[in-house]
Amino acid sequence: MFLVTAFLLCSCRSDLGVAEKLNIEETPVQTVDNMFVVQSENGTLQMRMEADVMERYQNDSMSYELFPKGLAVFGYNEEGLLETEITADNGRHVKMEKGDVEKWEAYGNVVVKNIINQEVMETDTLYWDRKNEKIYTDCYVKMYSPDGYMQGYGMESDQRARNSIILRPFDSYGVVVKDSTEVVIDSVNFIGPLIKK
Repeated sequence: MFLVTAFLLCSCRSDLGVAEKLNIEETPVQTVDNMFVVQSENGTLQMRMEADVMERYQNDSMSYELFPKGLAVFGYNEEGLLETEITADNGRHVKMEKGDVEKWEAYGNVVVKNIINQEVMETDTLYWDRKNEKIYTDCYVKMYSPDGYMQGYGMESDQRARNSIILRPFDSYGVVVKDSTEVVIDSVNFIGPLIKK
């Protein structure tokens, strides 16, 4: 009987290790793969967002989402045409519980395209103030348009990148030679046969 009891006690002993301590603030409460979000109003598409991974974190005073593998945001104008495209290597969306503060940030190889105006802006960091409907940065900015090239530090624009202004331009010059009879076709929003060149 003693041998059977000793055998049972030894065989029931667990060799499981102690689990590591889990820090809730550093662990996402939600993870979404292949995120695809569409926002519309009165049946008209306003915005579309895509991201490979979204991680949501939350604590007592704020919640935020990280987009560690990049994100792409597509904005549509009042007629439903694709107007703005923003891509970045990383992104973050912060929402504070007090004060109703919401902030979007894009980091790393940020490219903003206004497809209708054929303008491209490149920077390292971009902020979107959703409440005031504007995008801005304090970083180095390069802007390309059919009218020329500009560079400088700091930029402000409406959220559709229609009226972009470089706040501190430097060495920005361009010689614009334009054919007044040239017809420009928006190949993204064009419906119908394309004209051969």
